[in-house]
Amino acid sequence: MVSMRKQPPCWVQKGLLFFFKVIFPEILPALLTGSGLAFARALGEYGSVVFIAGNMPFKTEIAPLLIMSKLQQYDYSGATAIALVMLIISFIILLIINAIQMFSSKFTQE
Repeated sequence: MVSMRKQPPCWVQKGLLFFFKVIFPEILPALLTGSGLAFARALGEYGSVVFIAGNMPFKTEIAPLLIMSKLQQYDYSGATAIALVMLIISFIILLIINAIQMFSSKFTQE
């Protein structure tokens, strides 16, 4: 990774090469973290799908909606299983985000 601070002021690259060697490595951890957190947030989204998209079976069903329907049917074990899968996926996402941050911090420390 090329740091902007370590390069002489006369160093000028053109176009995409400059972007991929200087700018992209600096913003990559933030992009990955933001994407992971947005995905984790989307896992728990309930209100917008129910109120805007509706509740069409096999089209707009989401995990929180499935949990709610299982609870209304008194299927507590099914609701618990779906919630457990969501919890495991969320922990895996957070673990990956932390691993990426630790990996990228090794290269950005001076």
